[in-house]
Amino acid sequence: MRKDGREKDRIRPVKITNNYLMSPQGSVLIEMGNTKVICTASVEEQTARHLAGTGRGWVTAEYSMLPGSTATRKKRDRGKTDGRSVEIQRLIGRALRSVVDMDELGERTIWIDCDVIQADGGTRTASITGAFVAMAEAMKWMKQQQMISRIPLRGAVSAISVGILDDEKILDLCYEEDSAAMVDMNVVMTDKGEFIEIQGTGEERPFRKEELEELLLLAEKGCTQLHQIQKEITGEF
Repeated sequence: MRKDGREKDRIRPVKITNNYLMSPQGSVLIEMGNTKVICTASVEEQTARHLAGTGRGWVTAEYSMLPGSTATRKKRDRGKTDGRSVEIQRLIGRALRSVVDMDELGERTIWIDCDVIQADGGTRTASITGAFVAMAEAMKWMKQQQMISRIPLRGAVSAISVGILDDEKILDLCYEEDSAAMVDMNVVMTDKGEFIEIQGTGEERPFRKEELEELLLLAEKGCTQLHQIQKEITGEF
């Protein structure tokens, strides 16, 4: 049992509130334990500059943590985004693009914004999981507006953290666990069981191949549960 009463292979309670905001074409509030992120998807009628004239669309992301999201106030990004946020928003963009048919999207951009309003570990993984739902909802809106003939998705994508704490392999780390973990890993997967990205670090010690395989199995279990929660909102496209 962990501090919050979970077993080693259990994710935190997850809640995704759809249509959380009025203006964006897609918006959700995702809550994973005490971590809360607002994810929005906004449709723009032009593609990225490097794709102009190709007929292909683009999906890009921005990520930020609000000043009151952590115990110590986080300064706002003014003019220059900090390195951590840049790395995370690139990860979110890569994860979402991996399941989008850009030709079917047409010369449009879907802007994803992930704003962390409360952080307790796993903000990047929660952002990916919530952002996918927001993006899928924006695509449904596009279809309703007859901008596209079908939802240009090849599948779903979600993400979860895994790690080794006190030589025990655990799923979906909160901040206290993450900060003390010997090994910390973020895993992004499709609903077909395919890996999109694996970010793993031996913080306190190296990890063995067998441990990596066990962590990936844990991550697959967590992502499978998240995909089921996503599909309660998005359906089967």
